Amino acid sequence: MSASEMEGAPDPADFRCGVVAVVGRPNVGKSTLVNRLVGEKVAIVSPMPQTTRNRISGICNRPGAQIVLLDTPGIHRPHHRLNRAMVNAAVASLEHVDVVYVLVEARGMGPGDRHVVSLLKRDGPPVFLLVNKIDLVPKPALLPLIEGAAREFPWAEIVPISAKHGDNADRLFDVTRQRLPEGAPLFPEDQPTDQPERFLAGELLREQVCLHTRQEVPHEVAVVIESWEEREDGLTKIEAVIFVEKENQKGILIGKEGSLLKRMATAARLEIEKLLACRVFLRVWVRVEPGWREDPAVLAKLGVV
Repeated sequence: MSASEMEGAPDPADFRCGVVAVVGRPNVGKSTLVNRLVGEKVAIVSPMPQTTRNRISGICNRPGAQIVLLDTPGIHRPHHRLNRAMVNAAVASLEHVDVVYVLVEARGMGPGDRHVVSLLKRDGPPVFLLVNKIDLVPKPALLPLIEGAAREFPWAEIVPISAKHGDNADRLFDVTRQRLPEGAPLFPEDQPTDQPERFLAGELLREQVCLHTRQEVPHEVAVVIESWEEREDGLTKIEAVIFVEKENQKGILIGKEGSLLKRMATAARLEIEKLLACRVFLRVWVRVEPGWREDPAVLAKLGVV
């Protein structure tokens, strides 16, 4: 018997690794679920629909398996080049993966959910239906929803979950692992995401905009990191620009005597310091760029086209 077997370590020959696409309509909890499974924040979260714009990989490492989770933008009817790129990224994620998670809310399936289902291939990878936010509905109401959903598609698994509180997260991992191919990890076990720190810093700033503003402002905001300097004294200097489409939005973001912009920048800086584990100096400007959501050059900077 080998030393690893004596110590109870997992058999390397039984290690499984694969890619899972996480899809659904906007605001059903996809990013919250990815963060929950990864065990740390790799995708920003806000109450605003369409918060996620890029396909982000979160890496879930547990004994016996590594699951690479593709957190995708919510599938919706696009109205701009930006939205079309977001939806295309989500639909493209259904190809060349080992498992697909489709998230719906426990309150019931609507037209948006059924549109997502219509995009699935019956001869493709196994598809799990994840009924999220079960903490918000009484348990007796779940059974009719699950029975109705079972008639919508030949699901490989139906798993009721609460991404926010972690209900059934362990079961979800176990049934997912069973569907993954045997193989070595694709990433180091201490790496939670494949996204560069520069991208994550921009997302953390955009998250604060989503949390501090309302109506159309978050949808018409983009964040671009203009410069990044890591100094020898351990300080990282970051300069970022928040793009908006209208002059009045610039005024909203700056606030009275710069109060709102300062508050958002401070909150983002604290989050970025947690991410980088170092001191950060963050300088932020707001710039009006009419029609940036249709501008290929701006979208290329954001990595969505």
